Amino acid sequence: MSIAASNTSMRVPAGFRNLLEGLAREVLREQPTDVVAFAAQYFQKLLESREASGIDPVAWGAMLEDDRLTWPPSEDLKEAKDTEG
Repeated sequence: MSIAASNTSMRVPAGFRNLLEGLAREVLREQPTDVVAFAAQYFQKLLESREASGIDPVAWGAMLEDDRLTWPPSEDLKEAKDTEG
C-alpha cells in the first residue's frame, strides 16, 4: 500500500541543522568506528552540558539560523548578543 503525496510541506525544526552540523563535524574530526555509539555519547555529553550550564545549544543554533535566514537579524538574537558581550 502506498501513500499519496500530500501538499503539506515539512520543515526542519529550528536549531536542528546546527545540531547535526556539530555532530557531523565531530564525527569527521574523531573518525569513530561506531558512529551510532559515538552519536549517542555526543548527545549525552551535550545534554549534560546543557543541564549544567542552563544554556541550550539548540536554541542558540536556532537563533543563529534565524540570523542567517533573515536580514536584518531578529531582535532576539541582538538581545542575546548584547547580554553576552
